[in-house]
Amino acid sequence: MPQITIYTDGSSRGNPGPGGYGIVLLSGQYRKELSAGYRLTTNNRMELMGVCVALEQLRFEGSDVTIYSDSKYVIDAVTKGWVFGWVKKRFEGKKNADLWMRFLRIYPRHHVKFVWVKGHADTIENNRCDELAVAAACNTAALREDTGYQPE
Repeated sequence: MPQITIYTDGSSRGNPGPGGYGIVLLSGQYRKELSAGYRLTTNNRMELMGVCVALEQLRFEGSDVTIYSDSKYVIDAVTKGWVFGWVKKRFEGKKNADLWMRFLRIYPRHHVKFVWVKGHADTIENNRCDELAVAAACNTAALREDTGYQPE
């Protein structure tokens, strides 16, 4: 089974505001970069959306996947098991339920390990993801609607 390395980052200009995600997928000699921007969203939504989109790109179920992210929100929710408790409570009082349910549909298909990296540090691929996310958020002509975003 292939070993997949994923770097992902999210960014928003204002919280809420325009935002985007950036992804770098690596597997052997293959590299793929993805990004998208949204008119009105939050940083946490973009961090989580990047992880969802990255996992959805994988062709083979049962892949060994390591996801590098600077998002404590995403990493802690999964590694500390919070999201599984939120499911039992039907995400009552939790934000981004739509994206967490999307994540939970794809997550069990692979062997996923999360690694936290410090944002804006010396992690080349994480910095590349940040560049992709910021560029996507700034590309006003291509911004999409984040249909799941619900203002408070």
